[in-house]
Amino acid sequence: MDLIRILIAILIPPLGVFLQVGIGGAFWLNILLTLLGYIPGIVHAVWVIARR
Repeated sequence: MDLIRILIAILIPPLGVFLQVGIGGAFWLNILLTLLGYIPGIVHAVWVIARR
């Protein structure tokens, strides 16, 4: 299941974080990072998914 979440995180980073932790601080931070740059959003999303 984590592999699917990581693939989703590469395509749509906030969705990957949402599937892992729901709506919370990490989700909003990921939206901000994705808006500031797509790569930071991906890195954060993969980190959140791999951490748990």
